[in-house]
Amino acid sequence: MKEQVIVMGGGVIGLSCAFELRKRGHEVTVMETSRCGGQASGAAAGMLAPYSENVEGPDAFFQLGLESLQLYPEWQAAVKLASGHSFEYTNSGSLYAVFHDADLLAFEGRQLWQCRHGASSRIVEGGELQRLEPNLASNVRAALYTPEESHLYAPHYVKALEQGCRLMGVEIIEQLEQLAVTEWQSEIRVRAADGRIFSGDRLVVCSGAWAKELEETFGIRIPVYPIRGQICAYEADALPVRHMVFSSQGYLVAKENGTLVCGASEDVAGFDTSVTDKGIERLRKWNRRLFPELEHRDPFHRWAGLRPSTQDGFPLLGPLSSSDRVIMAAGHYRNGILLSPATARFVADCLDEKQTVECKKAFSPERFGYL
Repeated sequence: MKEQVIVMGGGVIGLSCAFELRKRGHEVTVMETSRCGGQASGAAAGMLAPYSENVEGPDAFFQLGLESLQLYPEWQAAVKLASGHSFEYTNSGSLYAVFHDADLLAFEGRQLWQCRHGASSRIVEGGELQRLEPNLASNVRAALYTPEESHLYAPHYVKALEQGCRLMGVEIIEQLEQLAVTEWQSEIRVRAADGRIFSGDRLVVCSGAWAKELEETFGIRIPVYPIRGQICAYEADALPVRHMVFSSQGYLVAKENGTLVCGASEDVAGFDTSVTDKGIERLRKWNRRLFPELEHRDPFHRWAGLRPSTQDGFPLLGPLSSSDRVIMAAGHYRNGILLSPATARFVADCLDEKQTVECKKAFSPERFGYL
């Protein structure tokens, strides 16, 4: 049975859910308080790197990220076809760089579990490392090379998702300023700041760092908080970087438009998206340690976005036990781009009452308790 679905939030998660739901024949309305992709989504570096982002082991979050990475080849092709817009999607592979011999033992453990989960990771050092990434600092001791990891250009991807949704018949309503859920058990009713009421059969909450505002409405604890992530970019035509390069302090990734994106300096600043000299200088310090040629270069662009982080770092994902009319999909922290295909499929499967992956229990939206 096809239903009328309201999606709260027009970031990458909301648009992805809308895209998948519309593909399955549901009537979908996306409600956005400002502009689509205007917060964490448009400010992201677009890395699809679940192996490099998870250094501890293959927990439930890694499993979700890996599932999403494996969906991406087909997913991004579908978005391009539906929208008529192309965007950069590059299987560059990644290098996780370290400077000390003591880090090699940890690398061996990571390599073992990564290879058990589909990677062809290997430790590279010396001449092989320099051949893979010629401009990397000579004092980098070794790197864990993971060929399966990819990246995309996030602003163009989000725009393509939005356009694809519109062309497929998704209604997208922006600049609503504020949204209130006035009914959610027997039916869905959402009120905008201008007094308009929107009705539907199901509600998908994709409001990112603003999801906490719904705690009293649903009677559950929603510990989602905004983390400011500051990023900078260099003109990189004269400094080719072939892979995504990670360290314990951040990452660098080259884009097809000739920029080298470096991030991310994170801090707690509420909903403030201003850029600070301290945050960017922290990035510059580590950037030039990895790539000494950046020593005398200044970033030409600096920006910040809000990453919706939960108390335990896992997203809130799944239907409420008190009413399956409401499905949560919020709190993806800095992995919204990566997790968008898997989240969209899971939300649509929940709505269509299909079998879901066992690891999703770790993301229960009610795991933090009730008010």
